[in-house]
Amino acid sequence: MEKILVVGANTRPVACSAKKIGYEVYATDYFCTDDLKKCSETLKCVLSQKPYESCGKFADNFDATQLEDLSREFIDKIDLILCSSGISPERFPKSKIIGNKETQDVDNKYKLYKKLKNKFNVPETFLISDFKEASEIVYSFNDKKFIIKPIFGSGGIGIKKFEDISPQSRLDGMMLQELVEGKNISSSVLSTGTEAKTIITSSQIIGEREFGQLEPFGYCGNIVPYFNDDNKIRKTAEEVIEDLSLIGSNGVDMVHDGDDIYVVEVNPRFQGTFECAEMILGINMVDAHLKACEGILIETEAPEKFGVKMIVFAKERSIVGDLNAEGVYDIPQKNVIIERGEPVATVIISNNTLENVLNSAKKNVENVYKSIKTFTR
Repeated sequence: MEKILVVGANTRPVACSAKKIGYEVYATDYFCTDDLKKCSETLKCVLSQKPYESCGKFADNFDATQLEDLSREFIDKIDLILCSSGISPERFPKSKIIGNKETQDVDNKYKLYKKLKNKFNVPETFLISDFKEASEIVYSFNDKKFIIKPIFGSGGIGIKKFEDISPQSRLDGMMLQELVEGKNISSSVLSTGTEAKTIITSSQIIGEREFGQLEPFGYCGNIVPYFNDDNKIRKTAEEVIEDLSLIGSNGVDMVHDGDDIYVVEVNPRFQGTFECAEMILGINMVDAHLKACEGILIETEAPEKFGVKMIVFAKERSIVGDLNAEGVYDIPQKNVIIERGEPVATVIISNNTLENVLNSAKKNVENVYKSIKTFTR
């Protein structure tokens, strides 16, 4: 049995899929949820979840080098490495990476913009050094709105509308980007490196206060498939991935506005739609990724049902009760403390109709909130 190492902030989806197709799974992970422990025979975690102790704030505490350090003792024991969210493959031996081996020019959102700007429709984007420079650019475009965005990062963390930025704000490591109005969508694309195939497109749930998300552009989940999916969207995503010569499973985030499609970001690794794609297409995404890296694009049928992913965030500082329930994932240890605005759990549901899947998912979200209590100490 081959041994595979999955590295990332939340490796649970990828680790569980790898286990299903027969791999012995090693994992290094930030959150270390209870359901990850069922999928990884050997596991190391950054976060030590202990009853009546706080899990802290992810944005303040996460450091990819911690995952690299934890992985070191596994490197000589494993055969393959899969990189998930929050980690760059450059940190690991290229000979063992299955997927994109170099992603710095894609993870760097300004470098990505420069690569794509003469070939695709992209939002106006500028490197900035301070508020004064940013404001001069904004006021030179009377008909455009702008956001301030980290050059590196994921999940929409740290993105703010320009008008919400204080003149005293430090803007090092940030860029100014045109805010394009429309539907936020994401396409999941498999690629051999020379040929790409979009397998699903979803609408993104962004900045949803109903789910406790405090970040105005923070990622909260997906609704799959996107109701207005068409060949133009799929082809755009495929052309982006082919242009960047990416391999395996990749994601393209876009804004869809009528006939216009704007390419906003590219995710050169497994995406948040991972499990929804598995549910509605009846595939194993790790298997599909591995085959694409070997030059084979799997066949998929048009989806006949809908999938929804909703990430539930704590609306107040809370203590966790029993979250073990059907359709609830990324479950923290019982009685740990989750800080306001931090993720509690993930709800993932599929159903034959969009109305039913949304209703079922929202009921599960309500049940998650009923299973946690405000903790004031």
